Amino acid sequence: MNCNDHQFLHLDAATRQAVTRRTFVSRSASGIGLAALGSLFADSLRAAPSAAAQANVGLPGFPNYTGKAKRVIYLFQSGAPSQMDLFDPKPQLAARRREELPESIRRGQRLTTMTSGQKSFPVAPSIFKFAQHGKSGAWLTELMPHIAGVADDLCFIRSMHTEAINHDPAITYFQTGHQLPGRPSMGSWLSYGLGSESKNLPAYVVLTSFGTGRRDDQPLYDRLWSSGFLPTQHQGVKFRNTGDPVLYLSNPPGMDRATRRETLDELAALNGRRHEALGDPDIQARIAQYEMAFRMQASVPDLTDISGEPQSVLDLYGPEVKTPGTYAANCLLARRLAERDVRFVQLFHMGWDHHGGLPKAIKGQCSDTDQPTAGLLRDLKQRGLLDDTLIVWGGEFGRTVYSQGTLTEENYGRDHHPRCFTVFLAGAGVKKGLTYGETDDYCYNIVRDPVSVYDLHATMMHLLGIDHTRLTYRFQGRDFRLTDIHGELVKDVLA
Repeated sequence: MNCNDHQFLHLDAATRQAVTRRTFVSRSASGIGLAALGSLFADSLRAAPSAAAQANVGLPGFPNYTGKAKRVIYLFQSGAPSQMDLFDPKPQLAARRREELPESIRRGQRLTTMTSGQKSFPVAPSIFKFAQHGKSGAWLTELMPHIAGVADDLCFIRSMHTEAINHDPAITYFQTGHQLPGRPSMGSWLSYGLGSESKNLPAYVVLTSFGTGRRDDQPLYDRLWSSGFLPTQHQGVKFRNTGDPVLYLSNPPGMDRATRRETLDELAALNGRRHEALGDPDIQARIAQYEMAFRMQASVPDLTDISGEPQSVLDLYGPEVKTPGTYAANCLLARRLAERDVRFVQLFHMGWDHHGGLPKAIKGQCSDTDQPTAGLLRDLKQRGLLDDTLIVWGGEFGRTVYSQGTLTEENYGRDHHPRCFTVFLAGAGVKKGLTYGETDDYCYNIVRDPVSVYDLHATMMHLLGIDHTRLTYRFQGRDFRLTDIHGELVKDVLA
């Protein structure tokens, strides 16, 4: 648009400033060079337009086929639970207590800075008892009696592995398929591809809680549920764990709902005019988000009001279910979100980073999560929701068999371990009562059926009716996807 063009002259001053070439070039990260490069590559460098202008509409052709799952509840255990203290018993290690971890097992694996300076790497067997449960004979720690009670509904994958060895890149990797920040999270990909079945709640909701095992654990960042380069209406909406779950839901003093509706209509008209002038897709996203916020004014208070829940249901989740912001309360909210057709619900429970004092700390974490997790599964099952809901439980990596710091009879710590760890799945399309994969006698290396982060993502998307190789988004001249150029379907865990 030329600055002498009659269309430009009719714009107001603020819009003129926004669309002038001089303003664009001065605000560009690389100035004139970026503008020149853009003119050379033209359409190949343009971000793909949103095929889902409305937040509740998915892409044409998705799902690719009828999936078993309609939604996901991801119970992410932030900080990395110790697999050998919970799900992967190694009783033979009792005879090797305090022995040095053999180099033939370690195989030169890089260590974190927290243990790389240790002169000794003594084997630390778990001090907790294990037993088999259910008809499947699944092995579980004594710390999880409630989850043991639903063992026949679970599918344990003992052979997970990852590339990252530190928390931030490892958690980012699990959420986005990449260790560096900036890419869309899994929930955003699903919102983009499948859309939402809920008109009054976001497609992607995030809940967080602090564990009693370690209250000063690794922090979480909003970018973990970011939409990255996808349209912004697909980002996760975090419900706060203290105070009002969502800020500014109430109308200001003197404004009733009818006045708010009229205000939004006028604001949408103004934003619509600005979109006609600039063509910025973020303006459409802003309009959609304002509308969603208006609907959430009614839907969120109803969602979070659990006064109508029968006592028998509350008892499933344990004594903390009525305390907002706890893992138990969030599990109940997850069920209520699921029955309101929210596509992707993610619970982050912090406190699993046990470099020292593991036996005491892990008891606290299991006390937080054992009964609520089992209660969620039972509650979904009795409502028929488990048939089309996929449950995922797990952290970002595992824990070392050797002790970090001093090993005593009753105390030890464990460092980060990316080579092998355990997650479990349940619900729609998942084979029940299965333990998949195997680790060596030291719970240090995988000896059968390895599963990567990409493989898990591909399998989850398959259960939702998505071919992971086909859900892509063109950005900066390249087609991106959650699984990048990787990912194999883990067929043996599918029912």
